[in-house]
Amino acid sequence: MHIHEGSLYWPETMPIPPERKKVEIASHYDVIIVGGGMSGALSALALADKGHSIAVLDKRQMATGSTMANTGLLQYSNDIMLHELIEQIGEKDAVRFYQLCLEAMENLKKTAERLPLNPDFISRPSIYYASDENDLKRIRKEYDTLTHYGFPCDFWDEVEICKHLPFSKPGAIVTYGDAEVNPYKFVNGLLQLVESMGVHLFEFTEVTDINDENGLLHISTSAGDFYADNVLFTTGYETLPVGKRIGADINRSYVIVTEPLDASPIWHENALIWESKRPYLYMRTTEDNRIIVGGLDEDEPQAPLSNESIMKHGAILKKQLQELFPELPIEINYAYCATFGESLDNLPFIGEHPSKRNHYYLLGYGGNGTVYSMLGSKILADIMTGKANSDAHIVQLERFATALAGGRSGIA
Repeated sequence: MHIHEGSLYWPETMPIPPERKKVEIASHYDVIIVGGGMSGALSALALADKGHSIAVLDKRQMATGSTMANTGLLQYSNDIMLHELIEQIGEKDAVRFYQLCLEAMENLKKTAERLPLNPDFISRPSIYYASDENDLKRIRKEYDTLTHYGFPCDFWDEVEICKHLPFSKPGAIVTYGDAEVNPYKFVNGLLQLVESMGVHLFEFTEVTDINDENGLLHISTSAGDFYADNVLFTTGYETLPVGKRIGADINRSYVIVTEPLDASPIWHENALIWESKRPYLYMRTTEDNRIIVGGLDEDEPQAPLSNESIMKHGAILKKQLQELFPELPIEINYAYCATFGESLDNLPFIGEHPSKRNHYYLLGYGGNGTVYSMLGSKILADIMTGKANSDAHIVQLERFATALAGGRSGIA
C-alpha cells in the first residue's frame, strides 16, 4: 500500500539512521514480529524484557513506513470520549481502557529515558476545545466524567480560553500527563536498544506465507525461512501478509510542518491542541520550534500521488492555523499526506487470532496509535508468556462491536 506522499519532516531530524547489525537467521525464535515500526519496536522491547528470543522482519527499511508520517501527539484521551465509550462497552471496561492509556503515557516516558538517543519526548498538557456551541455540552459532560473517575484535567470556559490563547471557543478540557515525541527518533532508538539486547533485525524481508508444522510456525520470506513458536503482526495500516482485516476503515490525513518560529513558547505551554468536530484539526510544536498541523481526513486508503493535491490541502491547513493564531508568521516547510486506520468501534485490535493458535496481532488503529502500541505491548508480553491479563478482553480481536460497527469486528 502507498502509505505516504509528499515532503516528510522527521527524516530530516535524523538524516543518517543507525546501521543495523548483519545477523544470520537463527534455527528457532520464540517470537517473529512482522513490522518494524512503532508497534513492532515496542513489542520487541516488551518481549525482550521477558527474555524471549526475537526476530523483527520488515519489508522496508525499519521505521520508514507509518512511523515517518506519525505526528507524535501522545495523549491519554481518545477519539471516542470516555462518557461515549461507557455507553458503548460499559463503565468498568471503558474506565479501565482510559486508565490503560494513562498508564501507557507514563510507560512511554520511562521507555524514552531508556533509549540510547534523545527522542525529543517532552511532557505537555492538551487543550481539547469545543469547535462550536453545539459541542459544548459534550465537552462539559466529558470533563465531568473524567474528573469523576480521577483523570487529571481542568475545564476552561470561554473567558479562561481567551486568557491563555488568542482565539475564542465556547469551552475546552485541558488534560495533563500527555506529551509530544519525535516518533522517527523514538523508533530508531527502540531498535538500537533491542538490538543491543540480542533481538535480530531483518530489513527488506517480506513475509510470503506462514504454515503450522507440528506446532512450529514456518515463516516463508523473501530472505529465507524462519521458524518460531509465535508470530506477531504489527503491520500498522499495511495490508496484512496473512489473513484479512475486518472491522476497520483505512483513510488518509494531511499534515503541514512550518518553518521554525522565533517565539518560544509559541502558545500556552506549547500544549497539544485539538478540537471536537470531525474530522478534527490538531496541532503541536516541535523541539526546534516549528508547528505541526494535521487534519482534513478523507475516506480514501491511499496517499495521493499528486503533489498539487497535497499543497492545496496544505494551504487550507495553513489558513485554519492562521485563523487561530493570526499574529504568527507562518510559512509551510513540509507538507504530506498519509494513510491511517480507524477501527469501527474506536478500539485497537490486540491479542491472539480467534482460530489460528500462536498468531498474534497488535494493530493500534486510531488517533492514539502510539499509546495503543505501548499498552498493547504490555498485554501481549503477558499473554505470550502464559500470564493471564485481566484487560486483554477489552481489545481482543474477536469482539462484538455494537451498533456503531454494525456487527462483528476483528481479524479474519
